[in-house]
Amino acid sequence: MTLKEIAKEAGVSVSTVSRVINQENTKAASPEVQARIWEIIRRTGYSPNKTARNLKLGQSAELRDPNPKSIACIYARTHTDMSDPFFSQIVKALELEAIKSRYFIRYSFTSQDLGRPETTAQLTQFPADGIVVLGRYDQRIASLVSNLSKNVVYTGLIPMDFQFDQVVCDGSEIVYTAISYLKSLGHTSIGYIGEQDKEPRFSGYKEALSKLDLPFAQRNTANVHQTSEGGYEGMKMLARTCDDLSAILCANDRTAIGVLHALKKLNFRVPEDISVISIDDIDIAQYISPMLTTVHIPTDELGKMAFKTLLDRVSGGHRMPLKTFLPYYIAKRDSCCPINRDRRLFSTLRQQAPH
Repeated sequence: MTLKEIAKEAGVSVSTVSRVINQENTKAASPEVQARIWEIIRRTGYSPNKTARNLKLGQSAELRDPNPKSIACIYARTHTDMSDPFFSQIVKALELEAIKSRYFIRYSFTSQDLGRPETTAQLTQFPADGIVVLGRYDQRIASLVSNLSKNVVYTGLIPMDFQFDQVVCDGSEIVYTAISYLKSLGHTSIGYIGEQDKEPRFSGYKEALSKLDLPFAQRNTANVHQTSEGGYEGMKMLARTCDDLSAILCANDRTAIGVLHALKKLNFRVPEDISVISIDDIDIAQYISPMLTTVHIPTDELGKMAFKTLLDRVSGGHRMPLKTFLPYYIAKRDSCCPINRDRRLFSTLRQQAPH
């Protein structure tokens, strides 16, 4: 795979691909284009020219390591697609940090890939020096990964019980922070759109409502995939059944983008009629209209710290499992405001609907 081939598949120029690979500048291309380029790089196993890489690092060709070390990335929450912008941002930061220590990402697999015998054979015959697990995983993945390597780091929003190194933000605390913020704005009827089955963000939502003495009703939630399409459909479902909500928590920014689109179709103003808050703060969150209020997760730091933890593990710097919690904050933008007593209501929408 060459830069020219990557550019052709991504539908951009070679210079754009080069800028994305060699610069940390997030303005090198749009967030969507950057995510597409990095997904192609990881899928094809592309590695920049070694001499050029060493020059970039300020090191002579004679001093470079002839046997660079490799990493396998496991997208545990993803069955078939590795282009999720949240995890793409983490992996991009991880890869930029890894290059400094002459590591490269050799493999990128989804949870579905791990179920295939050929994947296990490939990882066994040509093992990576370390594995980074992205997103919540189950016992099956934990067992497979444990058998493949002793050098494993997990990163995501849910602290796990398995004995791997972990670099995380606490998802339950994040949800509580989001709901608390909405309550501080006067919102007491708060809905949820996102996945629910074994989903800590949903259980965190219910726990937060309970702790803050706010009502919970299943009819005020929509159990949908955490994608823009899922958010769009979930909002339409909710509009048919929910109470007169004044705010909605979306499980992630992709879901929120779909929710905002559906609310516009329903002629609901955001935030005047209903406030929307989300989690992740992917790049596009600040460029949509209205700009999305969301809990900022430090994806760059998650990626960098995940690699540094893995490097320390590989080099024998520690043996006991480490668990590192990173801070987060609410990026307060335009999709939330104090409750408006004169807002449009969902009950009014249903009354106006033709029977």
